[in-house]
Amino acid sequence: MPTPTVRSIRLLPDGTPLQNRLLAALPARDYARLLEHLHMNIGVTGRTLQQQGTPVTDVYFPNGGVFSVTNEMRDGALVEVATVGREGMLGIAVFLGDYSGAGRTFQQVPDGPFPSMSASRFVKESTTPGPFRDVVALYAQANLLQIMQCTACNALHSVKQRCCRWLLETQDRVGSPEFLLKQQFLAIMLGVQRPTVTLVMRALQDRGLITTKYGRIRVLKRRMLEKGSCECYEVIRAHFQRLGLLRPSGTRRQSASSYGRPTSRARRRSEESSESSSRRSTR
Repeated sequence: MPTPTVRSIRLLPDGTPLQNRLLAALPARDYARLLEHLHMNIGVTGRTLQQQGTPVTDVYFPNGGVFSVTNEMRDGALVEVATVGREGMLGIAVFLGDYSGAGRTFQQVPDGPFPSMSASRFVKESTTPGPFRDVVALYAQANLLQIMQCTACNALHSVKQRCCRWLLETQDRVGSPEFLLKQQFLAIMLGVQRPTVTLVMRALQDRGLITTKYGRIRVLKRRMLEKGSCECYEVIRAHFQRLGLLRPSGTRRQSASSYGRPTSRARRRSEESSESSSRRSTR
């Protein structure tokens, strides 16, 4: 009787199961090499990881939760320009040659510890031809498409639509219908005043779509939330799916689990790149 194949679970330096999509998409030997250069960080809501205009010393690979990259105005006002979860990384500008923080980056929704790598090591690894560079390049493209879509969304869609989209994306990244999120932070994400967020959240709660209490939000009717969202939620997901960074789901209701696993397309690209690098090195 054949023995069933058991797929080993990859672990981070502290023994935490790996959930970050970019690292999980790497071939085993490439991940083993990078593992030696990963350092674990404790998630603290609101703690600044990268500051606008200061040198980037470390890049981060979220293993859960939600992180925000914001742009700070001269009067101190913050507006979100990118949202990152376990599908990506923080500090992608370093890959493009910019070693200065483009905005303030901090954690919005906590969900356990997460790994980081020094910027110098990241540059060395990501400039070397191979699976890691290929996966990071794919994410750089997806991140740009996401920012472009969000820019259009902020200009054209209502606060209610954008709030629904943000709640859906947060549930996807956390993998749970319940998560911690302060309305103060949600106001920053949506670029509005806190009273406006209070009114929108109250309207969603009155319709039975969500419940909120003491900074904890629970999604009750996801499909209704999807109907209340703008087209940007599906457009952004489609970009990540097309690039192989997000596993297509059979139904929308399965979407929350798809952020935790690398797609076969992304993994196949990494393995093909690894084999190509091996052939070049043996010549």
